[in-house]
Amino acid sequence: MFEKDLYDYLNTHTRIEIKGGLDRPTFLPIWMVNVNGRLFSRSWNKSDRSWFTEFLKSGKGQIKYGEKIVNVSGHKIDSEDEINKKIDASYLQKYTQPENIPYAQGITQPEYANYTMEFKLEEK
Repeated sequence: MFEKDLYDYLNTHTRIEIKGGLDRPTFLPIWMVNVNGRLFSRSWNKSDRSWFTEFLKSGKGQIKYGEKIVNVSGHKIDSEDEINKKIDASYLQKYTQPENIPYAQGITQPEYANYTMEFKLEEK
């Protein structure tokens, strides 16, 4: 489990920053959801060079929220995993702001299930 302040941040902000892999110099703002204390995100662009593909390669990265940075591991979720339904519901429930609705509706389409990553706190 992550620190309570990370969950609080997710509850009060629509985006959080991520850096996939060990070599990327910058963070990227993304949409992330909390499902029963588990953190998930999906790759919007599904590109060949992204935070998502960097997590697939190395399994490691960082999450930045406010001024805090935590080391995380990332694990791809199988597209057939039942948790995807809860992730879809969480995106649709969280991202109800007019500017985010089209993205929430898009990222919950079936093809995005194959681009789902779960993040866990990297043990020291």
